[in-house]
This record gives sequence, structure tokens and C-alpha cells, in this order.
Amino acid sequence: MKSNIFIISGPSAAGEDSIIEGLKKIIDFEKIITTTSRSMRSFESQGSPYYFVSQEKFEEMIKENKFFEHAIEDNNNYYGGTYEELERVKKSNKPVIWKVDFQGVIAGKKLIPESKSILIYIPKKLIIKRLKKRDNASADYIKGRLEHSRGWYENEKIFDYKVYNKEGKLNETIKKVAEIIKNNTGEKSN
Repeated sequence: MKSNIFIISGPSAAGEDSIIEGLKKIIDFEKIITTTSRSMRSFESQGSPYYFVSQEKFEEMIKENKFFEHAIEDNNNYYGGTYEELERVKKSNKPVIWKVDFQGVIAGKKLIPESKSILIYIPKKLIIKRLKKRDNASADYIKGRLEHSRGWYENEKIFDYKVYNKEGKLNETIKKVAEIIKNNTGEKSN
């Protein structure tokens, strides 16, 4: 079955944001923008790559049933997809990219069974190496991210595709993900 919704997911530091950024040069797509309670990083802005709200606001939105899926992820931050955002992208004729954690993939496959899920895979030792390069990468931060990453490795079978993001091979990974999207939307490959 052809699909225009593609769930891209991987453990912390797997490179999902870099892959999605690289896809912009190859494919014209819409993106489901996730809402989060985590702090904005220096290179981020509202709506890129997330909608940022306080933990209190996120909890208020949960009570108001604004989310079609949400979870507490790394370091006790909330992440979720709103019904409003889902409705916005459903109107598009373009492929839709949705970056979410493994819990979101499970919920997303139930909500949108025709969606295609792509696991961006990296070995655990590479997670540690990449996290050490990040701002505020304390030992507790890395430990929390590694603990949360177990969910991807324990739930690999829920994914339709697995793409290994090898160190130094980002462009190759982007091309593989683009190929999966093109094959599932019927778009001709370049």
C-alpha cells in the first residue's frame, strides 16, 4: 500500500534531524512538528525542529486531549504530536515526515497503519561518542539518553525499514531514506 506518511525514529544521536535536513535537498515534503517540554538549544527556534512549551503547559494540553500521542522521553521531557498538527499535514499531497521516539512509532502505527516507519540505527558506543560532543553533555545526561535508547533496540521489529547511519556516511544514509520514501510514494528516483 502506498503511503505518504513516513515515521523517522532512532535513539538519541542517531542523526534523525540531520537526515531530515538533508532530505530537504532531495524531496519536497511536509513535516509533523512535535511539541516538547524540553529546553530549546542555541541553534533551535520555535517550530524548528519542535514547538517548545513549558512542562506545565504540556500537562495542561494533555488534560485538554490535544495530543494523538505523547510520551515522557529522555531526561523526563514530554514529547507529543497534536491533533491540530496531524490535521495540518493530512491536507498535503507531499510526503509527510514525522520524527518521533519508539513509543510514538507504536502509537503512530496504530493510528495510521499505512504509515511507513524507518529506524535510524547506530550502535550504542556511537551514541556515547556523539553525545559527548553535545552542549550540556553531563554524565547523567548521557546515562539518561542511553537508558532511553534501549527502547529502540528492544522494539526494532515494529519498524518497516532499518537504515544504519554509519559514522561519516550521512549523505549515504540520506540517500537510502530518500529511496525508501520515493519507492513508497511512487515517485521516480533520480
